Amino acid sequence: MSLNIIAVRGYYEVYTVDGEFLFSADTKAEAMEEISFWEEEHIA
Repeated sequence: MSLNIIAVRGYYEVYTVDGEFLFSADTKAEAMEEISFWEEEHIA
């Protein structure tokens, strides 16, 4: 699944390609890690 990571004032927000907000993270690395966990729970 494709997700969008957007930098917002020093943190990152993750959205679906349809624009649904999923979560925020302090760093891009944290966002990528959270995406991995999210995909395991929602796609598997």
